[in-house]
Amino acid sequence: VIVWLIVGSPADAITRAVTVLIIACPHALGLAIPLVISIATERAARAGVLVKDRLALERMRSVDVVMFDKTGTLTEGRHAVTAATIVPGADPQRVFRLAAAAESPSEHPVARAIGAWAQEHAAGSAMPSVDAFRSEPGVGVTATVDGVEVRGGGPRLLDSLGLSIPEGLQAKVSEWESLGSSVLFAVIDGRIEGAFALQDVIRPESRAAIDELHRRGIRVGMITGDAQQVAHAVGQDLGIDEVFAEVLPQDKDTKVTQLQDRGLSVAMVGDGVNDAPALTRAEVGIAIGAGTDVAMESAGVVLASDDPRAVLSMIELSQASYRKMIQNLIWASGYNILAVPLAAGVLASIGFVLSPAVGAILMSASTIVVALNAQLLRRIDLEPAHLAPTDGKEEHSGSISPVTVTD
Repeated sequence: VIVWLIVGSPADAITRAVTVLIIACPHALGLAIPLVISIATERAARAGVLVKDRLALERMRSVDVVMFDKTGTLTEGRHAVTAATIVPGADPQRVFRLAAAAESPSEHPVARAIGAWAQEHAAGSAMPSVDAFRSEPGVGVTATVDGVEVRGGGPRLLDSLGLSIPEGLQAKVSEWESLGSSVLFAVIDGRIEGAFALQDVIRPESRAAIDELHRRGIRVGMITGDAQQVAHAVGQDLGIDEVFAEVLPQDKDTKVTQLQDRGLSVAMVGDGVNDAPALTRAEVGIAIGAGTDVAMESAGVVLASDDPRAVLSMIELSQASYRKMIQNLIWASGYNILAVPLAAGVLASIGFVLSPAVGAILMSASTIVVALNAQLLRRIDLEPAHLAPTDGKEEHSGSISPVTVTD
Protein backbone atom coordinates (compact mmCIF):
# COMPACT_ATOMS: atom_id res chain seq x y z
CA VAL A 1 0.00 0.00 0.00
CA ILE A 2 2.80 2.39 0.93
CA VAL A 3 4.62 1.70 -2.36
CA TRP A 4 1.50 2.36 -4.41
CA LEU A 5 0.77 5.51 -2.46
CA ILE A 6 4.26 6.69 -3.45
CA VAL A 7 4.32 5.60 -7.11
CA GLY A 8 0.62 5.73 -7.85
CA SER A 9 -2.60 7.08 -6.46
CA PRO A 10 -4.66 6.28 -3.37
CA ALA A 11 -7.15 4.51 -5.63
CA ASP A 12 -4.40 2.24 -7.02
CA ALA A 13 -3.17 1.50 -3.50
CA ILE A 14 -6.64 0.52 -2.32
CA THR A 15 -7.25 -1.62 -5.43
CA ARG A 16 -3.97 -3.50 -5.01
CA ALA A 17 -4.58 -4.02 -1.28
CA VAL A 18 -8.08 -5.42 -1.87
CA THR A 19 -6.81 -7.70 -4.64
CA VAL A 20 -4.04 -9.06 -2.40
CA LEU A 21 -6.49 -9.72 0.42
CA ILE A 22 -8.80 -11.60 -1.96
CA ILE A 23 -5.97 -13.68 -3.47
CA ALA A 24 -4.45 -14.45 -0.08
CA CYS A 25 -7.72 -15.76 1.35
CA PRO A 26 -6.55 -19.22 2.58
CA HIS A 27 -9.53 -21.24 1.41
CA ALA A 28 -7.42 -23.67 -0.64
CA LEU A 29 -4.82 -24.14 2.10
CA GLY A 30 -7.54 -24.58 4.69
CA LEU A 31 -9.25 -27.28 2.63
CA ALA A 32 -6.14 -29.07 1.34
CA ILE A 33 -5.78 -31.53 4.24
CA PRO A 34 -9.23 -31.71 5.97
CA LEU A 35 -11.05 -32.42 2.73
CA VAL A 36 -8.73 -35.33 1.88
CA ILE A 37 -9.10 -36.74 5.40
CA SER A 38 -12.88 -36.47 5.24
CA ILE A 39 -13.14 -38.22 1.88
CA ALA A 40 -10.60 -40.90 2.85
CA THR A 41 -12.51 -41.70 6.05
CA GLU A 42 -15.80 -41.88 4.17
CA ARG A 43 -14.23 -44.00 1.44
CA ALA A 44 -12.82 -46.38 4.03
CA ALA A 45 -16.20 -46.72 5.73
CA ARG A 46 -17.86 -47.64 2.44
CA ALA A 47 -15.19 -50.32 1.95
CA GLY A 48 -15.89 -51.78 5.39
CA VAL A 49 -13.01 -50.14 7.27
CA LEU A 50 -13.84 -48.07 10.36
CA VAL A 51 -11.09 -45.53 10.99
CA LYS A 52 -11.16 -44.67 14.69
CA ASP A 53 -7.76 -43.01 14.76
CA ARG A 54 -6.91 -40.80 11.78
CA LEU A 55 -3.19 -40.99 12.53
CA ALA A 56 -3.35 -44.79 12.29
CA LEU A 57 -4.54 -44.50 8.70
CA GLU A 58 -1.77 -42.03 7.90
CA ARG A 59 0.92 -44.25 9.46
CA MET A 60 -0.27 -47.28 7.51
CA ARG A 61 1.53 -46.10 4.37
CA SER A 62 4.94 -46.44 6.03
CA VAL A 63 4.66 -49.73 7.95
CA ASP A 64 7.56 -52.15 7.55
CA VAL A 65 5.94 -55.25 9.06
CA VAL A 66 2.36 -56.47 9.21
CA MET A 67 2.02 -58.84 12.16
CA PHE A 68 -0.95 -61.21 12.02
CA ASP A 69 -2.41 -63.18 14.88
CA LYS A 70 -2.88 -66.69 13.51
CA THR A 71 -6.13 -68.03 14.90
CA GLY A 72 -9.20 -66.32 13.48
CA THR A 73 -7.13 -63.93 11.36
CA LEU A 74 -4.97 -65.93 8.97
CA THR A 75 -7.08 -68.99 9.73
CA GLU A 76 -10.81 -69.42 9.94
CA GLY A 77 -10.75 -69.99 13.70
CA ARG A 78 -12.80 -73.16 13.36
CA HIS A 79 -10.66 -75.87 14.90
CA ALA A 80 -11.56 -79.47 14.22
CA VAL A 81 -10.13 -82.63 15.72
CA THR A 82 -8.58 -84.62 12.90
CA ALA A 83 -7.26 -87.51 14.99
CA ALA A 84 -6.97 -88.75 18.56
CA THR A 85 -5.08 -91.44 20.37
CA ILE A 86 -4.69 -92.86 23.87
CA VAL A 87 -1.85 -94.49 25.75
CA PRO A 88 -1.78 -98.29 25.52
CA GLY A 89 -4.07 -99.85 28.09
CA ALA A 90 -6.26 -96.79 28.64
CA ASP A 91 -10.03 -96.92 28.23
CA PRO A 92 -10.91 -94.70 25.24
CA GLN A 93 -14.50 -94.18 26.43
CA ARG A 94 -13.27 -92.98 29.80
CA VAL A 95 -10.54 -90.72 28.40
CA PHE A 96 -12.83 -89.09 25.83
CA ARG A 97 -15.68 -88.69 28.33
CA LEU A 98 -13.47 -87.01 30.93
CA ALA A 99 -11.80 -84.81 28.31
CA ALA A 100 -15.16 -83.68 26.93
CA ALA A 101 -16.46 -82.86 30.39
CA ALA A 102 -13.33 -80.91 31.39
CA GLU A 103 -13.38 -78.80 28.23
CA SER A 104 -17.12 -78.15 28.18
CA PRO A 105 -17.17 -74.97 30.34
CA SER A 106 -14.48 -73.27 28.22
CA GLU A 107 -15.40 -70.88 25.40
CA HIS A 108 -12.09 -71.31 23.56
CA PRO A 109 -12.53 -72.68 19.99
CA VAL A 110 -10.01 -75.46 20.66
CA ALA A 111 -11.84 -76.51 23.82
CA ARG A 112 -15.16 -76.57 21.99
CA ALA A 113 -13.66 -78.67 19.18
CA ILE A 114 -12.25 -81.23 21.60
CA GLY A 115 -15.44 -81.28 23.63
CA ALA A 116 -17.60 -81.85 20.56
CA TRP A 117 -15.35 -84.58 19.16
CA ALA A 118 -14.93 -86.37 22.48
CA GLN A 119 -18.64 -86.22 23.18
CA GLU A 120 -19.35 -87.75 19.78
CA HIS A 121 -16.87 -90.58 20.29
CA ALA A 122 -18.08 -91.24 23.79
CA ALA A 123 -21.60 -91.76 22.50
CA GLY A 124 -23.89 -93.46 24.92
CA SER A 125 -21.98 -92.21 27.92
CA ALA A 126 -23.59 -89.51 29.99
CA MET A 127 -21.41 -86.46 30.49
CA PRO A 128 -20.48 -86.16 34.16
CA SER A 129 -20.72 -82.96 36.17
CA VAL A 130 -17.74 -80.64 36.34
CA ASP A 131 -16.44 -78.93 39.48
CA ALA A 132 -13.64 -76.44 40.17
CA PHE A 133 -13.14 -75.50 36.53
CA ARG A 134 -10.18 -73.20 35.93
CA SER A 135 -8.72 -71.82 32.71
CA GLU A 136 -5.12 -70.65 32.37
CA PRO A 137 -4.69 -68.58 29.18
CA GLY A 138 -1.96 -70.00 26.99
CA VAL A 139 -1.62 -73.12 29.16
CA GLY A 140 -4.89 -75.06 29.33
CA VAL A 141 -7.84 -75.95 31.52
CA THR A 142 -8.21 -77.80 34.79
CA ALA A 143 -11.37 -79.35 36.20
CA THR A 144 -12.54 -81.95 38.66
CA VAL A 145 -14.73 -84.52 36.94
CA ASP A 146 -16.33 -87.26 39.07
CA GLY A 147 -13.67 -86.66 41.69
CA VAL A 148 -10.86 -87.00 39.13
CA GLU A 149 -8.54 -84.13 38.29
CA VAL A 150 -8.52 -83.63 34.52
CA ARG A 151 -6.26 -81.19 32.68
CA GLY A 152 -6.25 -80.30 29.00
CA GLY A 153 -3.62 -78.32 27.16
CA GLY A 154 -0.61 -78.31 24.87
CA PRO A 155 3.15 -78.56 25.35
CA ARG A 156 3.19 -75.62 27.74
CA LEU A 157 0.87 -77.52 30.08
CA LEU A 158 3.23 -80.50 30.05
CA ASP A 159 6.16 -78.22 30.82
CA SER A 160 4.33 -76.68 33.76
CA LEU A 161 3.58 -80.15 35.14
CA GLY A 162 7.03 -81.53 34.39
CA LEU A 163 5.58 -84.29 32.19
CA SER A 164 7.05 -85.93 29.11
CA ILE A 165 5.11 -87.43 26.23
CA PRO A 166 4.80 -91.21 26.77
CA GLU A 167 6.54 -93.47 24.27
CA GLY A 168 3.18 -94.86 23.24
CA LEU A 169 2.12 -91.41 22.01
CA GLN A 170 5.44 -89.98 20.79
CA ALA A 171 5.29 -91.33 17.24
CA LYS A 172 1.74 -90.10 16.63
CA VAL A 173 2.43 -86.70 18.14
CA SER A 174 5.54 -86.23 15.98
CA GLU A 175 3.58 -87.23 12.87
CA TRP A 176 0.76 -84.79 13.65
CA GLU A 177 3.14 -81.90 14.32
CA SER A 178 4.99 -82.54 11.06
CA LEU A 179 1.66 -82.08 9.27
CA GLY A 180 1.08 -78.75 10.98
CA SER A 181 -1.51 -79.94 13.48
CA SER A 182 -1.79 -78.56 16.99
CA VAL A 183 -1.59 -81.25 19.66
CA LEU A 184 -3.42 -81.08 22.97
CA PHE A 185 -3.16 -83.65 25.73
CA ALA A 186 -5.58 -85.09 28.25
CA VAL A 187 -3.86 -85.36 31.63
CA ILE A 188 -5.90 -87.46 34.07
CA ASP A 189 -4.79 -87.68 37.70
CA GLY A 190 -1.35 -86.43 36.75
CA ARG A 191 -0.82 -88.90 33.88
CA ILE A 192 -1.01 -88.27 30.15
CA GLU A 193 -3.67 -90.65 28.87
CA GLY A 194 -4.69 -89.19 25.53
CA ALA A 195 -3.81 -86.72 22.79
CA PHE A 196 -5.81 -84.85 20.15
CA ALA A 197 -4.65 -83.47 16.80
CA LEU A 198 -6.41 -80.27 15.71
CA GLN A 199 -6.18 -78.21 12.60
CA ASP A 200 -7.45 -74.73 11.87
CA VAL A 201 -8.17 -74.17 8.19
CA ILE A 202 -6.06 -71.44 6.59
CA ARG A 203 -8.12 -68.83 4.82
CA PRO A 204 -7.47 -68.90 1.05
CA GLU A 205 -7.46 -65.09 1.13
CA SER A 206 -4.46 -65.15 3.47
CA ARG A 207 -2.15 -66.37 0.71
CA ALA A 208 -3.19 -63.58 -1.63
CA ALA A 209 -2.79 -60.96 1.10
CA ILE A 210 0.69 -62.13 2.09
CA ASP A 211 1.88 -62.41 -1.53
CA GLU A 212 0.68 -58.86 -2.24
CA LEU A 213 2.33 -57.49 0.90
CA HIS A 214 5.59 -59.08 -0.19
CA ARG A 215 5.20 -57.59 -3.66
CA ARG A 216 4.95 -54.17 -2.02
CA GLY A 217 8.15 -54.82 -0.05
CA ILE A 218 6.40 -55.24 3.31
CA ARG A 219 7.48 -58.04 5.64
CA VAL A 220 4.88 -60.32 7.19
CA GLY A 221 4.96 -61.77 10.69
CA MET A 222 2.73 -64.19 12.57
CA ILE A 223 2.24 -64.54 16.31
CA THR A 224 0.66 -67.59 17.92
CA GLY A 225 0.57 -69.66 21.06
CA ASP A 226 0.92 -72.84 19.01
CA ALA A 227 3.93 -75.12 19.26
CA GLN A 228 6.96 -74.25 17.17
CA GLN A 229 6.50 -77.18 14.79
CA VAL A 230 2.90 -76.17 14.08
CA ALA A 231 3.77 -72.50 13.66
CA HIS A 232 6.71 -73.39 11.41
CA ALA A 233 4.46 -75.51 9.16
CA VAL A 234 1.89 -72.72 8.80
CA GLY A 235 4.62 -70.11 8.28
CA GLN A 236 6.27 -72.12 5.52
CA ASP A 237 2.94 -72.83 3.88
CA LEU A 238 2.04 -69.12 3.70
CA GLY A 239 5.55 -67.79 3.07
CA ILE A 240 5.64 -65.75 6.28
CA ASP A 241 8.94 -64.05 7.07
CA GLU A 242 8.99 -64.22 10.84
CA VAL A 243 6.98 -66.40 13.20
CA PHE A 244 6.68 -65.97 16.95
CA ALA A 245 5.54 -69.30 18.38
CA GLU A 246 4.51 -70.50 21.84
CA VAL A 247 3.76 -66.93 22.90
CA LEU A 248 1.73 -66.46 26.06
CA PRO A 249 -1.21 -64.04 25.67
CA GLN A 250 0.35 -61.48 27.99
CA ASP A 251 3.61 -61.53 25.99
CA LYS A 252 2.21 -60.63 22.58
CA ASP A 253 2.88 -56.93 23.01
CA THR A 254 6.48 -57.79 23.97
CA LYS A 255 7.00 -59.36 20.54
CA VAL A 256 5.71 -56.20 18.89
CA THR A 257 8.18 -54.21 21.00
CA GLN A 258 11.02 -56.47 19.85
CA LEU A 259 10.27 -55.59 16.24
CA GLN A 260 10.05 -51.90 17.07
CA ASP A 261 13.40 -52.08 18.84
CA ARG A 262 14.86 -53.22 15.52
CA GLY A 263 13.68 -49.96 13.96
CA LEU A 264 10.61 -51.43 12.25
CA SER A 265 7.19 -49.84 12.05
CA VAL A 266 4.59 -52.47 12.95
CA ALA A 267 0.94 -52.94 12.06
CA MET A 268 -0.72 -55.57 14.26
CA VAL A 269 -3.82 -57.45 13.08
CA GLY A 270 -5.80 -59.43 15.65
CA ASP A 271 -9.25 -60.33 16.87
CA GLY A 272 -9.05 -61.58 20.45
CA VAL A 273 -8.95 -60.18 23.96
CA ASN A 274 -5.36 -61.40 24.19
CA ASP A 275 -4.41 -59.27 21.18
CA ALA A 276 -5.51 -55.98 22.76
CA PRO A 277 -2.14 -55.02 24.35
CA ALA A 278 -0.30 -55.75 21.08
CA LEU A 279 -2.86 -53.74 19.10
CA THR A 280 -2.27 -50.80 21.39
CA ARG A 281 1.52 -51.18 21.29
CA ALA A 282 1.84 -51.27 17.49
CA GLU A 283 2.07 -48.13 15.36
CA VAL A 284 -1.16 -49.29 13.73
CA GLY A 285 -3.61 -51.57 15.52
CA ILE A 286 -6.09 -53.32 13.23
CA ALA A 287 -8.94 -55.33 14.72
CA ILE A 288 -11.07 -57.86 12.87
CA GLY A 289 -14.69 -56.80 13.15
CA ALA A 290 -15.82 -60.33 13.92
CA GLY A 291 -13.51 -60.38 16.95
CA THR A 292 -14.00 -59.28 20.54
CA ASP A 293 -15.15 -55.87 21.74
CA VAL A 294 -11.91 -55.41 23.68
CA ALA A 295 -9.83 -55.87 20.52
CA MET A 296 -11.97 -53.41 18.58
CA GLU A 297 -11.76 -50.87 21.39
CA SER A 298 -7.95 -51.14 21.49
CA ALA A 299 -7.38 -50.80 17.75
CA GLY A 300 -7.14 -47.61 15.71
CA VAL A 301 -8.77 -49.29 12.73
CA VAL A 302 -11.53 -51.91 12.63
CA LEU A 303 -12.17 -54.14 9.63
CA ALA A 304 -15.81 -55.04 9.14
CA SER A 305 -14.87 -58.27 7.36
CA ASP A 306 -12.52 -61.06 8.40
CA ASP A 307 -10.71 -60.94 5.05
CA PRO A 308 -6.99 -60.22 5.67
CA ARG A 309 -6.77 -58.66 2.20
CA ALA A 310 -8.57 -55.63 3.65
CA VAL A 311 -5.20 -54.64 5.12
CA LEU A 312 -4.05 -54.00 1.55
CA SER A 313 -6.99 -51.67 1.03
CA MET A 314 -5.84 -49.68 4.04
CA ILE A 315 -2.31 -49.39 2.70
CA GLU A 316 -3.55 -48.29 -0.72
CA LEU A 317 -5.92 -45.72 0.77
CA SER A 318 -3.21 -44.41 3.11
CA GLN A 319 -0.73 -43.96 0.26
CA ALA A 320 -3.33 -42.37 -2.02
CA SER A 321 -4.47 -39.99 0.73
CA TYR A 322 -0.90 -38.90 1.39
CA ARG A 323 -0.34 -38.21 -2.31
CA LYS A 324 -3.49 -36.09 -2.47
CA MET A 325 -2.47 -34.12 0.61
CA ILE A 326 0.92 -33.32 -0.88
CA GLN A 327 -0.60 -32.42 -4.26
CA ASN A 328 -3.14 -30.11 -2.64
CA LEU A 329 -0.53 -28.42 -0.47
CA ILE A 330 1.76 -27.88 -3.46
CA TRP A 331 -1.06 -26.42 -5.51
CA ALA A 332 -2.45 -24.19 -2.75
CA SER A 333 1.00 -22.94 -1.71
CA GLY A 334 2.19 -22.48 -5.28
CA TYR A 335 -0.95 -20.58 -6.15
CA ASN A 336 -0.37 -18.10 -3.34
CA ILE A 337 3.36 -17.76 -4.08
CA LEU A 338 2.62 -16.80 -7.69
CA ALA A 339 -0.70 -14.97 -7.37
CA VAL A 340 -0.01 -12.70 -4.37
CA PRO A 341 2.93 -10.85 -6.06
CA LEU A 342 0.83 -10.46 -9.21
CA ALA A 343 -2.04 -9.08 -7.13
CA ALA A 344 0.41 -6.66 -5.50
CA GLY A 345 1.31 -5.36 -8.95
CA VAL A 346 4.89 -6.54 -9.49
CA LEU A 347 4.24 -6.62 -13.26
CA ALA A 348 2.43 -3.29 -13.38
CA SER A 349 5.44 -1.78 -15.15
CA ILE A 350 4.63 -3.84 -18.24
CA GLY A 351 0.94 -3.15 -17.98
CA PHE A 352 -0.13 -6.41 -16.27
CA VAL A 353 -2.34 -5.96 -13.21
CA LEU A 354 -5.03 -8.10 -11.59
CA SER A 355 -8.36 -6.57 -10.79
CA PRO A 356 -10.23 -7.60 -7.60
CA ALA A 357 -12.79 -9.43 -9.75
CA VAL A 358 -10.09 -11.53 -11.44
CA GLY A 359 -8.52 -12.16 -8.02
CA ALA A 360 -11.84 -13.46 -6.72
CA ILE A 361 -12.16 -15.78 -9.72
CA LEU A 362 -8.61 -17.13 -9.23
CA MET A 363 -9.19 -17.63 -5.51
CA SER A 364 -12.37 -19.59 -6.19
CA ALA A 365 -10.68 -21.59 -8.95
CA SER A 366 -7.90 -22.59 -6.57
CA THR A 367 -10.42 -23.87 -4.04
CA ILE A 368 -12.26 -25.79 -6.76
CA VAL A 369 -9.04 -27.41 -8.00
CA VAL A 370 -8.17 -28.59 -4.46
CA ALA A 371 -11.68 -29.95 -3.94
CA LEU A 372 -11.74 -31.77 -7.28
CA ASN A 373 -8.31 -33.29 -6.66
CA ALA A 374 -9.48 -34.62 -3.30
CA GLN A 375 -12.59 -36.08 -4.94
CA LEU A 376 -10.36 -38.28 -7.11
CA LEU A 377 -9.88 -40.48 -4.04
CA ARG A 378 -13.35 -41.84 -4.74
CA ARG A 379 -12.03 -43.52 -7.89
CA ILE A 380 -9.72 -45.84 -5.94
CA ASP A 381 -10.92 -49.43 -5.86
CA LEU A 382 -10.63 -50.56 -2.25
CA GLU A 383 -12.44 -53.85 -2.68
CA PRO A 384 -10.01 -56.73 -1.97
CA ALA A 385 -11.84 -59.06 -4.33
CA HIS A 386 -9.57 -58.17 -7.25
CA LEU A 387 -6.76 -59.98 -5.40
CA ALA A 388 -7.71 -63.52 -6.38
CA PRO A 389 -6.92 -66.22 -3.81
CA THR A 390 -3.97 -68.35 -4.84
CA ASP A 391 -3.53 -72.08 -4.48
CA GLY A 392 -0.26 -71.62 -2.63
CA LYS A 393 1.72 -73.66 -5.17
CA GLU A 394 3.60 -70.91 -6.89
CA GLU A 395 7.13 -70.05 -5.83
CA HIS A 396 7.55 -66.95 -3.76
CA SER A 397 9.80 -64.41 -5.42
CA GLY A 398 11.80 -61.55 -3.99
CA SER A 399 14.49 -61.13 -1.40
CA ILE A 400 12.40 -62.06 1.62
CA SER A 401 14.39 -63.97 4.23
CA PRO A 402 13.38 -67.52 5.20
CA VAL A 403 10.99 -68.25 8.04
CA THR A 404 12.34 -67.60 11.52
CA VAL A 405 10.54 -69.34 14.38
CA THR A 406 11.00 -67.65 17.74
CA ASP A 407 9.69 -68.87 21.07
